[in-house]
Amino acid sequence: MRFFLIILILIPLVSACATAPKTIMRNDPLIGKIVNSSTQKLVDFTSLMAALEPYDVIYISEKHDNPMHHDIQHRIIQHLVDRGKSPTIGFEFFSVYDTPLLLNLGDAQKAGHQLKSDTALETKMRKNLGWANQSDRMWAYYWNLLSLAGENNLQATGLDISSAQKRRITRKGLAGLTRIEQKRLFSTKLDDPAYEAHMKSIFKAVHCGMNHGKMTERLYDTWTARNDQMALSIVELHESGRNRKPSGPVVVIMGNGHTEYGLGVIDRVRHLAPGISQVNLAMTEISRKPAVLDEYLDPLELEGFAPVPPADFLWFTQRVSYEDPCEKFKAALKKMKGLPPAKSQE
Repeated sequence: MRFFLIILILIPLVSACATAPKTIMRNDPLIGKIVNSSTQKLVDFTSLMAALEPYDVIYISEKHDNPMHHDIQHRIIQHLVDRGKSPTIGFEFFSVYDTPLLLNLGDAQKAGHQLKSDTALETKMRKNLGWANQSDRMWAYYWNLLSLAGENNLQATGLDISSAQKRRITRKGLAGLTRIEQKRLFSTKLDDPAYEAHMKSIFKAVHCGMNHGKMTERLYDTWTARNDQMALSIVELHESGRNRKPSGPVVVIMGNGHTEYGLGVIDRVRHLAPGISQVNLAMTEISRKPAVLDEYLDPLELEGFAPVPPADFLWFTQRVSYEDPCEKFKAALKKMKGLPPAKSQE
């Protein structure tokens, strides 16, 4: 019983980043700077775009709840459009099954709807995408990008497995799914023990140092299934857009964790289609405590993988919050130590 009380306390703390109150912001000199990690030199926006444009796939890796990250994504996509490009926009936050709904936005625009001001259309789209009970602020970030795609006749697509599939894997694990469920999941067959251990250590850190055993295994199963599907989706988007005029890259809107150090999704795309060129621009919040540039560029030392920095380019921004949710969790856990033993349910 006490374990489940811990989990009930932990979950809102871990997910609190989207609603945590802001503390005093640090005026870090890196904020607003763009760094080429291979040269460790600063670049301006024009130089950044000149470097990004030749690639087949451009990842604009975000922290989901940071409004500055979404503003930058909007700016980059608009720049590509202004340059005569027609990028395909792939979203982690929507599933492959949502793609027809996202493509309907282009049809609505052609029918004369003003996407940003048509509240009835937005409400319907939000409901159909299953976002009715999600944060208004989070929805606004992605609706802004979806509207940009629709207004410019860009293909907007979902990349991920469905929410129902995620929940099933997290509950059952891949081995616990029925055969029909397993057949509907794509697998790259990539299985590296060093990467698995690395990700499980991250899951443990996110959960404030707690290792939940079988739950950690199932979380990794979910992570793998999602990365496999998103990699396949990106390869398919690249292939389908090769002959489209005007042409454009696949622009991927995705969380940093799926792209860090060229792993997660990026290495799976490389595995499936080695000829596709990829570049990762990581929207990077400054750390809670002051740090020098070298600390942000530290390569990952992982057996079997070349040591590389977190991304090809880092664009530094302010943090959404400086609070550490694990500090609250530790305080809550300390109080719980005074709880009476749980009564037997026998």
